[in-house]
Amino acid sequence: MVAKKSGSEKDFLANAGQRALKPDKKKPRIQSAVRTVEVLQTVARASSAGISARDLSVELGLPRQVIYHLIHTLLSVNMLRQVSGKNYVLGLGAANLAHGYRRQTSAPDYLARYAERAAAETGETAYVVGWVDDEIVVLATARSASAIHAAEPSTGTTGNAHARASGKLLLAMSTDDEVQAYLSRAPLIARTKNTLTDVEAIAGELERIRQNWIAVEREEYAEGLACMAVPIGRPPALLALGISAPTDRFEQNFDLYAEKLQEIAATTKT
Repeated sequence: MVAKKSGSEKDFLANAGQRALKPDKKKPRIQSAVRTVEVLQTVARASSAGISARDLSVELGLPRQVIYHLIHTLLSVNMLRQVSGKNYVLGLGAANLAHGYRRQTSAPDYLARYAERAAAETGETAYVVGWVDDEIVVLATARSASAIHAAEPSTGTTGNAHARASGKLLLAMSTDDEVQAYLSRAPLIARTKNTLTDVEAIAGELERIRQNWIAVEREEYAEGLACMAVPIGRPPALLALGISAPTDRFEQNFDLYAEKLQEIAATTKT
């Protein structure tokens, strides 16, 4: 039986779980501001080598001259910096945004305790994931004590929900309209050869998850790693508890991991 939630927990669930579809937003009033944000987001998605003005122009469908004006503005306020001659990466000014985002999406201590207990009892990297507005976000993490373990995802991490067990679980606990809206705006990138990128295939996976409320991904997000996630509380819930582990160890301990996660997710540590 799920323990009774405290007032602070109820408040957090109410705020973090605002995933209902919102009315269509009005068209942004300042087009130059929209384009500036698009440049920053595109640069943020680039590799450590950065991205050129030419590639920005092609990807955003904007004239090269417009791109150069935006780049020069962002360079002047340290939001971008130039590397390797013609490429651009995020500047030091962007670090403040990243730091502020992580700070402002920090979760209450009780969520961290879920992740910490899961890491301690499974020996694997653990995390709590939930909805923040209309995004699926890592809210708390705990590092594995094992010598060989999955990398700890940063608090505030978003994206690739279709390739993550926790992301698929949260989508499975959403309405059909919410799933359709999320998948229509999220890039379904093939992280590995196992990643599901077909909408119908993803829908079938979500239906399978609804049979027992245990979501699994085997090397869909990263080669050599597998993940499992269960709802925190009775489904459909707003939060998921998950672990990542090397694939071989994951398969050897699958039943144990599922049992431990379900036990931890059904209790609230205060």
